[in-house]
Amino acid sequence: MNPYAALVGAIVSELFGTTALKLSEGFSRPFASLGVVVGYGAAFYLLSLTLEELPVGVVYATWAALGIVGMASIGVVVFDERLDAAAVAGVGLILAGVYCLTIVSDVSAH
Repeated sequence: MNPYAALVGAIVSELFGTTALKLSEGFSRPFASLGVVVGYGAAFYLLSLTLEELPVGVVYATWAALGIVGMASIGVVVFDERLDAAAVAGVGLILAGVYCLTIVSDVSAH
């Protein structure tokens, strides 16, 4: 499997699992709770495939950062949460960091 496709799958799975976690209301809702287990299980499996070919620092930083940005976006769109100017600036800095680590830096396997 292409490691970048696996990484995208891991990120999407983690976003699914975290969204389900919010919807599970403390694991009191069985269907949403199952979504947490499935989402995180798939995320970690796909992350393990990614780590077979790409450096752990790049993989983890990308996975975590895009998970943060994705969940902030899902929070705004799905859960009607608000981001203030500092939060938007923080999201921009996270994206800039991923860009520097994966594109500009020599540590990534591009």
